[in-house]
Amino acid sequence: MKVAVAGCCHGALDKMYETLELLQRRHNVRPDLLLCCGDFQAVRNEADLRCMAVPAKYRHMQTFYRYYSGEKKAPVLTVFIGGNHEASNHLQELPYGGWVAPNIYYLGYAGVVRFRGVRIGGISGIFKSHDYRKGHFECPPYNQQTIRSAYHVRNIEVFKLKQLKRPIDIFMSHDWPRSIYHYGNKKQLLKMKSFFRQEVESNTLGSPAASELLQHLKPTYWFSAHLHVKFAAFMQHETNSKDELPKATKFLALDKCLPHRDFLQIIDVEHDPNAGDSLEYDAEWIAVLKATNSLVNVTQSSWNMPEKNGLHAKWDYSVTEEAIKEVLEELNNDLKIPCNFTLTAACYDPSKPQKNMEPVHTINPQTTEFCAQFGLTDINDRIQQAKEEGSGRGECEEEEEEEMDSTGSAEEPSEYNTDNSGLSSFNPDEIMLDDEGGDEDLSTCSVDPSPDHPPEFSTSFSDIRIMPDSMAVSSDDAMDSNNEELEKSGGSKQVEEKSSTERSLKRIGGDENGDSGVKKIKRRNQAIYAAEDEDK
Repeated sequence: MKVAVAGCCHGALDKMYETLELLQRRHNVRPDLLLCCGDFQAVRNEADLRCMAVPAKYRHMQTFYRYYSGEKKAPVLTVFIGGNHEASNHLQELPYGGWVAPNIYYLGYAGVVRFRGVRIGGISGIFKSHDYRKGHFECPPYNQQTIRSAYHVRNIEVFKLKQLKRPIDIFMSHDWPRSIYHYGNKKQLLKMKSFFRQEVESNTLGSPAASELLQHLKPTYWFSAHLHVKFAAFMQHETNSKDELPKATKFLALDKCLPHRDFLQIIDVEHDPNAGDSLEYDAEWIAVLKATNSLVNVTQSSWNMPEKNGLHAKWDYSVTEEAIKEVLEELNNDLKIPCNFTLTAACYDPSKPQKNMEPVHTINPQTTEFCAQFGLTDINDRIQQAKEEGSGRGECEEEEEEEMDSTGSAEEPSEYNTDNSGLSSFNPDEIMLDDEGGDEDLSTCSVDPSPDHPPEFSTSFSDIRIMPDSMAVSSDDAMDSNNEELEKSGGSKQVEEKSSTERSLKRIGGDENGDSGVKKIKRRNQAIYAAEDEDK
């Protein structure tokens, strides 16, 4: 089947879907599935805009609200992960995944699903060592710290994914796995993004948690975004035993969704011709969620996952075939994900703007149903319980100031030596946050709705080019190949668009207006993975 893969969408759903329709019209290529690697920006209303960690000039309504309201419907099944520029309050409603609009599915903090027999996994957010070992404690209305930490990867999600034993076909992460640049055309990458050089040479660019998952899961494909540059790599994995067959991963990072940017890729993926066209649960993943449910943490205290170090009675939470069979029996062998999308917030109305709409903490009925069906902890319900108990651990109003540096406190050292606050490089294509200067306030938002009429596409829509089946790239910098030449032969198709346009818990319904009291964020030219700022 044909799978379209997009980089950072930044809310430009109309542009993505119009590009796919143009592809079909001009080249008779129709993808069966669309994957988006983060920064999707499922913004429903003005309150959602205020929960997005971006400077005010990037706070635009875009077009997702039209799909949320039902005015439009995604023409192709769309599956996405979260990035570091999201309506975190919306995605937080679905920690285990769910529908954000008809035909648009979010994978959750981490998740695995199946489509036509193809196994698709992903992890949302970006890596920051100082939040990695915390629980998911944040809830709206966010403050200046939690609006950022809400999208930081947590060790429990990585731990869950590492319990998987069955092969993964496709995996998505927003930030790149650390060291992946050594398996592609590094010289060409640094030619396009020279400010990456210091981090590439010191091997500190990217997520060490994603790298750990890459080495463990060894998926056939791995897709990322975040750095706003296209980059291909081919990683041959080491075998753990003589009986294990060699495995390799084809890695591809996509550019952001903008005119004249190479943001979309079409690949051919082997699938089960006898499988249905519905998105399905993955039985092993559900079994892993059940097995690890006791590890759920909604405090901001740092903690380690169980490991074989003499401190834990149990450290292996991988599941047996019997446990997987039990999941299948619970579902009567019907793994189809129910189409149970429900509106949980008022939709943006261009004729009636509500710039002071208050973000609220909402429990989504999809999550309630999912947790009840599989006996799982509803994370948002647990946060609310902690808040009501006055423990302070799950408190939403003001997070206690933590005096720690980028690698954690002396008492609770970080699992990874990762962040590089001293670097002076920055990515001019990425949205930055700043701790210094300016007085932008998240308590108000400037809504800039998208045009009512879709943009016209230029007739200079480029020809489809071919990506090699192997995507094999030498790690030797002396080999002066470049990515464009590598993409001229093989089995998948690439699309370039060239266009001249471009605090109360609430269960369902109702919105509240008023000032949020959320603190300000600003802009700084820092390293992409500087410890103080999340959006590089």
